[in-house]
Amino acid sequence: MFGDVKFVCVGGSPWRMKVFAEYIATELCMEDPKSEYPNICAGTDRYAMYKVGPVLSVSHGIGIPSIAVMLHELIKLIHHAHCTDVTIMRIGTSGGIGVEPGTVVVTKQAVDGTFQPRFEQVILGKTVVRDIDLDQSLAKELLKCSKELNQFETVIGNTMCTMDFYEGQARLDGAFCFYTEKDKQDYLMKASKAGVCNIEMESTVFAAMCKLSGLRAAVVCVALLDRLKGDQISCSHEVLQGYEQRVQKLVGYYIKQQLKAKAGST
Repeated sequence: MFGDVKFVCVGGSPWRMKVFAEYIATELCMEDPKSEYPNICAGTDRYAMYKVGPVLSVSHGIGIPSIAVMLHELIKLIHHAHCTDVTIMRIGTSGGIGVEPGTVVVTKQAVDGTFQPRFEQVILGKTVVRDIDLDQSLAKELLKCSKELNQFETVIGNTMCTMDFYEGQARLDGAFCFYTEKDKQDYLMKASKAGVCNIEMESTVFAAMCKLSGLRAAVVCVALLDRLKGDQISCSHEVLQGYEQRVQKLVGYYIKQQLKAKAGST
């Protein structure tokens, strides 16, 4: 059932990944766009999975622990299905730093909350540090695709991955806050000087596990706001939906181009 998979797209929301599956089906002219795509993982509450030809669309929930569980099981699936030449992309939303809302950020390097390119995990009581380098050629190919689309701003920059949505991201609107607006601005400016263009909560473990398994990987997220200007999203729901669709359009365009190239070489 899964042996023909060449592209895996993962994102936090089950609903969003269902929408992406329907979108990619239309883009690839796989089936009637009104067709229903069943959730392959409907028997579990962990995540949702949809298959459209050579493309898997999988949700991973929020944060490092949630995506790590999914990736362990996804990587085992890819291995046992004898899939080859698989490209995996995390698609989602993020908070921008010094970029306009709606900007798509393709991650050059994932970093932790201290701006270091590493993923730390405690295994058997010992701290293990893992490499989190992403495929730079894939990032450049995605940027090239965005220029060909010429519909929205896309940049390549570092992505900061945090363990928390509130204090870990220097927000002032959580249940607790023991720092000032100036403290927040100083920290975010340090992040900007370190090349960080956006903040999310999954990229370091995603990069580490893809690197370990030899999967070609990229992180593509749209910035919903500029955190230097505030913590709250001010635009309408319709505008936000338009921003989220930008990531779908870019990744969908990339997948179409790759499939055309492979078809032309056979």
